[in-house]
Amino acid sequence: MSNDAPDAAAPETSAPERAPRLRPHVITRYAIGSIGTGGFATLPGLVLTYYLTDSLGVAALVAGIVITAAKVWDVIIDPIVGALSDRDRARHGTRRRLMLIGACTIWIFFALTFATPPALGPVFGAIWVLVAFLLTATSFSLFQVPYIALPAELTPGYDERTRLLTWRVVVLTLAILLFGAGGPALRRVTGDPVTGYLLMGVVAGIVLAGGMLVATTVAKHAAPRSPGEERGDDDPLSPSEERSDETRGRLSIRTHYAEGIGTLRRSAPFRTLLSTYLLQALATGLMLAGAQYVATWVLHSEAAVELLFAALIAPAFLAAPAWGAIANRLGKERTFAIASVVFALAALSLFGLQFAPGAWAYAPVAVAGIAYAGMQSLPMAMLPDVISHDERTNGPGRAGTFSGVWTAGETIGMALGATVLSIILAITGYISSTNDVSVTQPDAAVTGIVASFSLVPAVLILLSLIALGRYRLRRDDIDSGSHRR
Repeated sequence: MSNDAPDAAAPETSAPERAPRLRPHVITRYAIGSIGTGGFATLPGLVLTYYLTDSLGVAALVAGIVITAAKVWDVIIDPIVGALSDRDRARHGTRRRLMLIGACTIWIFFALTFATPPALGPVFGAIWVLVAFLLTATSFSLFQVPYIALPAELTPGYDERTRLLTWRVVVLTLAILLFGAGGPALRRVTGDPVTGYLLMGVVAGIVLAGGMLVATTVAKHAAPRSPGEERGDDDPLSPSEERSDETRGRLSIRTHYAEGIGTLRRSAPFRTLLSTYLLQALATGLMLAGAQYVATWVLHSEAAVELLFAALIAPAFLAAPAWGAIANRLGKERTFAIASVVFALAALSLFGLQFAPGAWAYAPVAVAGIAYAGMQSLPMAMLPDVISHDERTNGPGRAGTFSGVWTAGETIGMALGATVLSIILAITGYISSTNDVSVTQPDAAVTGIVASFSLVPAVLILLSLIALGRYRLRRDDIDSGSHRR
């Protein structure tokens, strides 16, 4: 605790020990942004590989290369976007500009990704998808990187961040259901796969943009002036923050990029948390990419993918606040480990589809959904703690850099999920096809699909727990630091 005299204007409650509570409208608008982030993470991960292999006739390995290349581009630009976001905040006191650019452009690029003319053939079809998805990923990065940086600036409180990110994950799970079940259903509305994919792309792109645009309005609250009073766009930064941010605003992009790498070297908590989240993103990305293949070739119904998502998200929607309550009692890192173990066990049980495919699979998927809610909300609530810890040690103004590296790591994990799936499909002899051709998959390919949906993700989650075991930040490390400000 600081020895400074208490503020005369402090509230009468014993709350100098607590950060001010965030206003409900701030939490709501921030959470709505997850309609965009959740939708972009879900729908391409679910259908894009399948779109390439089973609609455009692109070989499985080539489809994996296309998606991975687009994600590698994300990894390259995310730290740069983080640097630009920090620069915007230094000059204008808000990160809104880049968020607006991303939100206003993503819908057209997303629609174009699923507008490939079939007459182009597999080679040019793959090129079309690659270019369109590169542009989509760029727009997403412009929004996502500053969006992730905001919680560290919205509140300094350990538990308030849990509250903020818990409600974000409630909306995130709703977005996963909306896009994961609604997207494939919309694809079947026209009865023609070509126009169905186009309709899905247009509608989904507009919904993505809408959620993102709402979230941009909360960026003006990025730096509270005093407890209970949030700073607007025209309010000045504190003197120490202004000096730090002005200095950073003059640094080159190359310097910022190097600083992104420096965050990994400097912050052991960030390294640990990012390693854990990357492995888990790989596991969930692999399951997401494999869900459509499980529905088609294991459960023998393309519509089953909608039931899989309903089974996943219905319990997850209710579970996110519960994980937040548990974290308040046990700590975020311990609760995160519990959620991860539950998810790994649920995924492992799904290997039974190899021997007895059937509707029983929806039960472990529901358990995985409960765990997934915790696996999303808790690391997102821990990231602002890591940023605050670094801020006290090395000075403010690096939230965008941290979020850029974080988004790059998440992107690597999700991209490698699709890559690993495409490699498994290629090794096991999966047969690609176009809309007008029927094929029968070899038994080895079906086994590979089941393993990619169950056994491999379970192993990856267990490996992530080894990394999580090295995480050392606790509630006292964060709240005691916020009182010294």
